[in-house]
Amino acid sequence: MREPFKGVVNIDIRDSVPDWGPYEQTRAAEGAPNVLYIVWDDVGFGAMEPFGGSIETPTMKRLGEAGLRYSQFHTTALCSPTRACLLTGRNHTTVGMACIEEATTGFPGTNGRIPPETATLAEILVERGYNTYAVGKWHLTPEEESNQASSKRNWPTDRGFERFYGFMGGETNQWYPDLYYDNHMIDPPSTPEEGYHLSKDLTDQAIKMIQDAKQIAPEKPFFMYFCPGCAHAPHHVFKEWADKYKGRFDQGYERYREETLERQKKMGLMPEDTELTPLNPLIHEKGPEGQSWPELDTVRPWDSLSDDEKKLFARMAEVYAGFVTYTDHQIGRLIDFLEQSGQLDNTIIVAVSDNGASGEGGPNGSVNENLFFNGIPDDIEANLRMIDELGGVRTYNHYPAGWAAAFCTPFKMFKRYAAYSGGTCDMLIISWPKGIKGRGIRQQYHHAVDIVPTVLECLNMSLPGSVKGYTQWPLEGVSMSYTFDNVFVHTNKDLQYYLMLGSRGIWNKGWKASTTHPTLSNWGHFNQDHWELYKVDEDRSESKDLAAENPEKLEELKALWYEAAGRFYGLPIDDRTALALITSPRPQLARPMDRYVYFPGTDPVPEAVAPNILNRSFKIGAVVDIPEGGAEGILFQEGTRFGGHVLYMKDGLLKYAYNFVGLETVIIASEDPVPAGEKIILAATFDREGEKPSGVAYGTLTLFVNDNKVGEGTIRTQPGRFGLGTYCTVGRGYGEGVTEDLPGERPWAFTGTIDRVAIDLSGRQYVDLEKEARAILARF
Repeated sequence: MREPFKGVVNIDIRDSVPDWGPYEQTRAAEGAPNVLYIVWDDVGFGAMEPFGGSIETPTMKRLGEAGLRYSQFHTTALCSPTRACLLTGRNHTTVGMACIEEATTGFPGTNGRIPPETATLAEILVERGYNTYAVGKWHLTPEEESNQASSKRNWPTDRGFERFYGFMGGETNQWYPDLYYDNHMIDPPSTPEEGYHLSKDLTDQAIKMIQDAKQIAPEKPFFMYFCPGCAHAPHHVFKEWADKYKGRFDQGYERYREETLERQKKMGLMPEDTELTPLNPLIHEKGPEGQSWPELDTVRPWDSLSDDEKKLFARMAEVYAGFVTYTDHQIGRLIDFLEQSGQLDNTIIVAVSDNGASGEGGPNGSVNENLFFNGIPDDIEANLRMIDELGGVRTYNHYPAGWAAAFCTPFKMFKRYAAYSGGTCDMLIISWPKGIKGRGIRQQYHHAVDIVPTVLECLNMSLPGSVKGYTQWPLEGVSMSYTFDNVFVHTNKDLQYYLMLGSRGIWNKGWKASTTHPTLSNWGHFNQDHWELYKVDEDRSESKDLAAENPEKLEELKALWYEAAGRFYGLPIDDRTALALITSPRPQLARPMDRYVYFPGTDPVPEAVAPNILNRSFKIGAVVDIPEGGAEGILFQEGTRFGGHVLYMKDGLLKYAYNFVGLETVIIASEDPVPAGEKIILAATFDREGEKPSGVAYGTLTLFVNDNKVGEGTIRTQPGRFGLGTYCTVGRGYGEGVTEDLPGERPWAFTGTIDRVAIDLSGRQYVDLEKEARAILARF
């Protein structure tokens, strides 16, 4: 409805009075501070030097010394859920984010869609006169909506952010990232050989976004949500940064934990009587049907390793540390810019990690994390052969679980475990020189849901009754501003509940109850879970289980957990394996089809909405024109060098390569060159012949030129996905390619003409399809 006009309208404009009121842009309050979130990824509590770790982070140290560090700040133990809390001020299940966006289910707490009734901080501030920017990792849009056909209702630019530059999913290659600019994909501006790294690129863009607006309206404040991919796998960094840490982790992770806890005590982060927990605190646990503790979450004692294994594991930690320090250096450029432009003193900076250090590397670490998502264990000998490549373009690396435990010192477990502080107790730094007089460490217990209420209070704002016409649900966090200038004030929070992948916990007035249920275990039988009880104000590392001494308190807390789970949409509980979660059916915009048609020159198609060729027969056909003299380049690609397949031409031959999880690449080539001509059909057909117990299908891959069979070979196919953040492309390659056999230079564009490419899953014979394509070309 148009607001009433409050001016005066006469026949002559000279006798009339204008009223711009309804159309004037909202102005923020005079002197309103900027707000900058810095959201690190998979950085454990005991990793960085401001929290007792040995990884050098001068920028975080600088912010910590200019502000406050919190020793009892908690998250949800996983990426998307914590980020949803940080932006909405509600619990992760309240806003549909019980797990990551790649593992959504059709229940209110797990559907991966933040309700409009729970506005993001950006949606609130953009209506209050702020510029709003999202830079880096988003991971708050369901996979099935992260494509060009989908509604953009859950993309950054529809959730309050005026500009976005970053990647949509949970992780990306730091050398060849999946880059989005606002609502479309772009290529990185340069290559690793030219000095490209995502952390630097993100900082460049962040500074530019601020400059773009400030040169026009210097007094207009901004809210920037800055989320580097660091330190999530893959741990990619220039060799010289990793080499800064040579020998620094040779003592092993047990000794690292001891040294870190001593520093934490001296710094006042931990009480003097804090004890280290066992490296494998729950390995004795058995499932309700006698299942063993998952091997994935088992730590191999350092003394049990061979000399070569120690060398490998130490190098993996060096690469991780170099990655963190390099990214901290890039963030330092952003902080320097704010200082040099006179904005730093009046900028509220909130620096956090979204969860504890990651244990997805398993007991042996990994040179290709994609193995984890396919349920395939790493081979230690294969990892050893790649030690000199760690952090570079040829690896998609992750350290072993022992370092995850170490970087979460002094707590139990790591990322994914909501029951224990290793997964949930994370770094938090708040700096606002103009608005916060206090300095040093704060011990009050708080959670990610408390950040939005804190920021709103600092800005003298309250939650609007409605945003974009949607009546808002109450905030579920409490403001932390009472801690700013008061070291000893008691925690102004009563309860916090936790749930992640079958792991559960509840905190209430200093007491905490937690289950010993492993994540991603498929154990089920949650009513049989064993619960532990801790007095965390006195026992910060959760080393003394008091359940036997306080059975009534334990039952009280268990009841509180179920009440909270009901109130915050926390049921049902899901502990299925990673492979089961990421391959579960989800709603698709398009109806199920036997045939998918793609065109050159279009945006890459995310694997989540691409034809599902897992464990089944399939056919890829390209209708092309081949000029005299031949053509070369990629016809169709899906995946990367860490798992994928590609149909291409090289040296006049038709070729197909299947890269099995980066472990083995089979290349099949035509016997003779492809002739020149128009409307030639080049095809690869896979006929599934069987399946191994691991879920790996095998069969014959045949190449065709028109209806002539020109080559064949045997391949095996991946049981899960080609990766997180992988795409299909037509007429050109993507990222680092699938095989080193590709012709020419990146992006290996096809030098002939492609009419279209089709993927067929119908199961019919290729020759029938070829004849049909001849008769009705538009259908192929």
